[in-house]
Amino acid sequence: MRLPIRIAAYLWASPNTCVGIALGLVLGGKFAFVDGVFEIHGPRISKLLSKLWVSAAAMTLGHAVLGQSAFYLHITRSHERVHVRQYERWGPLFIPTYLILSAALFAIGKDGYRSNPFEIEAFEEADVS
Repeated sequence: MRLPIRIAAYLWASPNTCVGIALGLVLGGKFAFVDGVFEIHGPRISKLLSKLWVSAAAMTLGHAVLGQSAFYLHITRSHERVHVRQYERWGPLFIPTYLILSAALFAIGKDGYRSNPFEIEAFEEADVS
């Protein structure tokens, strides 16, 4: 991708990235910068992720990925990178759109996580289940 487009993608996703970085700092996470993405993990992040409505090995917020451990960040990297690209497309609209889709799916009796189009894309492109 050309530089101006890359810069625009980072800026569009930056509100969510800032939330991810702030959470990582508040929770005392260990930071690494891998392929243009902050990867953050630590015991308090692990505790937070395990208590979400769907226990998660990792969670993406813009260009920041919070993981239960360095191991989980490694094994979920391809899946979470799909979410990074989704944030680049959707920017600050990603989280509300994701949550609205999940709630609507849940309301009609479907799995709000596995049936969410964002997750379907991430699982298909990353080829993980």
